[in-house]
Amino acid sequence: MGLFYTILLSLTLALAANTISVGYNFVRDVNGKPHMINPNPYSVIDAHLEPRFTAEADIFFRLYTRKNPERDQLLKPNETSSILGSNFNPAHPIRFLIHGWNQNGESDTIINIRDSYLSVGEFNVITVDWGLGAKTINYITARNLVGPVGNVTSRLIDTLLQSTDILRKQIYVIGHSLGAHIAGVVGKHQHGQLNTIVGLDPAGPLFSVGNSDILMRADAQYVETLCTNAGLLGFYKPLGDANFYPNGGHSQPGCGVDLIGWCAHARSWIYFAESVTNSLGFQATKCVSFEALMAGKCDSGRSAIIRMGGEPSNHGQQLEGIFLVQTNSQAPFGKG
Repeated sequence: MGLFYTILLSLTLALAANTISVGYNFVRDVNGKPHMINPNPYSVIDAHLEPRFTAEADIFFRLYTRKNPERDQLLKPNETSSILGSNFNPAHPIRFLIHGWNQNGESDTIINIRDSYLSVGEFNVITVDWGLGAKTINYITARNLVGPVGNVTSRLIDTLLQSTDILRKQIYVIGHSLGAHIAGVVGKHQHGQLNTIVGLDPAGPLFSVGNSDILMRADAQYVETLCTNAGLLGFYKPLGDANFYPNGGHSQPGCGVDLIGWCAHARSWIYFAESVTNSLGFQATKCVSFEALMAGKCDSGRSAIIRMGGEPSNHGQQLEGIFLVQTNSQAPFGKG
């Protein structure tokens, strides 16, 4: 099942035998920022080290439009005045952006995708800042917030639907890592009626097919995944209608020695942000099966252009299956 799961199994067995102790480690992400993490997601952390997070009170929904591309306006579930008094324009498409573990609404993940959207058109970009819960040294704490964050985000969509004349077909939800599964929970609460969900390297640790809060195909009319660190930090198997595996999906060119996987994991949102501004940049080859992808035997021929990411999404293109994408090792990453 991959290196992460081998390490995780070893840790679990060692803990059961009381042969190791759990400590904290500093690791650096793709931007060189240090994070203190607990490498064992099953361990118990002292309560005073855990963030005190209540989804109803501690999520900040920040609206950005071309009228306020950098200065946010706060939207609140069940408060129509926060929407009607903002720059929210029901005539424009709506894009929710959700970050993952150890990030917040000011992380590069969010900022880069937001700026890409606003550079190409008029959008209501709404960022879901759950950083007060996500910034924890214990991964399992953040993982357990997937359901509550998704629930409250869905309630904001309900408020938008009630206070304006928008339609669910205007709404995409894009999430990275744990944010991808949060996007799935949002879609579940919206009865699978949202236009598109994009899962950017959906988190792998502590998720299994069959979990009630894992991202799945039924969560939106169209679900797409971009898997860049599958089997380590990202989920191994395909979860969406169309599942793109850049450079095979495990490691990414230009990342160098990437033992923890931070660089490859981050490439999913980096590729996606670029795809919004260059819809034909990431062209894909369909694989006959997941096993063919893993064996590197995808058919190189294609009769039509299949693109990964982009704006608008592939919704309505009847696209499904496994796709291989080749990228450059540095920006611009798209070859198209």
